[in-house]
Amino acid sequence: MTDKEIIDGLIARDNDITRYFLEKYNPLFSKLVLLVFERTVDKNECINELYLYLMENDAEKLRSFQGASTLGTWIKKVAVRFFVRLKQGSKIVEDKTNNPPDNKKIEQPVKGMESEIMAKMDVDNLFSLMQNKRYEMVVKHLVIDDAEPVELAKEMGIKVSNLYNIKKRALDQMAEVMIKERRCYELAR
Repeated sequence: MTDKEIIDGLIARDNDITRYFLEKYNPLFSKLVLLVFERTVDKNECINELYLYLMENDAEKLRSFQGASTLGTWIKKVAVRFFVRLKQGSKIVEDKTNNPPDNKKIEQPVKGMESEIMAKMDVDNLFSLMQNKRYEMVVKHLVIDDAEPVELAKEMGIKVSNLYNIKKRALDQMAEVMIKERRCYELAR
């Protein structure tokens, strides 16, 4: 099914296409809810609110899809912005049942949250596409978490020099994945 067929079906309120759309993008929406709300809300309520938002004013938001990017890329941006605004407006009731009683989390500032969430999702996507999970682990620890190479090498049971070799190969693999993803994205346009 093409992006245009999905949009047209949603606008026409076709039940089969609506079900297909919600099933196809449910993992994306669920991940965004977890990232934005930090697991404190009912994800289904958030997804329902997003669907209502897409359909309000005779599906005005859906009609704004121009096809300049894939539907997946477009809906990700729309959903991030919507969920951030939803959080800011405190329109979703928090679900305290899954939180430990003395959960003392620090609230993230909302400004810049959209970009941070999009970046985190893009990095997670790149990691999921890497073939070698050991490489993924090394990049996460050394580059993202800024772990001490000596400690990581000790934890892995290897020499530091070997760790740097693994890091180089891991970054090379990540670059290959990024190039391949970019080509797929450009072909989808």
